[in-house]
Amino acid sequence: MGELMWRVHGLSVPGYRHRRDGVPCQDAWAHRQSGSAQVLAVADGAGSRPRSDEGARLAVELATEHFSRWTWANAGAPAAARTVRMELQITFRELRAAFLKQVGDTPGDFATTLTVVVLTPEWLGHLSVGDGFVVLRAGTSEEGEPQFHALPRPAAPGEYGNETVFVTSPGAEEWVHTDCVQDRGISGVLLSTDGLAQAALSTRPPGPNTSFVSAVLRSLDEPGPDPVRDTEALTDLLTSDRLTALNADDKTLLRAVRT
Repeated sequence: MGELMWRVHGLSVPGYRHRRDGVPCQDAWAHRQSGSAQVLAVADGAGSRPRSDEGARLAVELATEHFSRWTWANAGAPAAARTVRMELQITFRELRAAFLKQVGDTPGDFATTLTVVVLTPEWLGHLSVGDGFVVLRAGTSEEGEPQFHALPRPAAPGEYGNETVFVTSPGAEEWVHTDCVQDRGISGVLLSTDGLAQAALSTRPPGPNTSFVSAVLRSLDEPGPDPVRDTEALTDLLTSDRLTALNADDKTLLRAVRT
């Protein structure tokens, strides 16, 4: 079978309070193609930390660098799920060591979450530390409608649901969540920070909000003639009053669709 081709687009926008106060967006995203694999990463800097925007940018930069090195040798062939999860963990430890080396003596100032997807022709690897999330489009219903699947999110580290683990947290390696999905039928992937959780995820029943995820992936399936206008339209959606009312945090949307 031929190599799968993907169209990728990402966008981060500041939340309402940051726009009001002139504070820079503390989310970041990055993408890199590595042979037949795609590496996608999003990060959400901790709002209370003074250099978290820098931390988020550094996290996604290191993620695309480190996970791309690994996928050169592994993307083209089937892999055991256990092997993929182990390699994800190893690569995260290397990434975290590089992160801590670069930020110096005050790592907490750069606190950030990180969500990574390694997308290959044979499997998808997923790693997450913190409260980012991933939704896949794969398969169809009996009526021929696309099916959407939310990947499991990491458990909260304490009894309170609003606690979050960061790349810089002590023992972060113990809280990293990994997945491996072996499915050549994946046709769309969406990564996001928690600023879009209320819009993109449903709690009853738990899973993706199909109308939202379907719409944002479909707009990348069928892009308009002007990429600038497409980006402006997505910016308008992410900064709209409707989504701001659900969550006033920064918002990041990184999408990949099969072409």
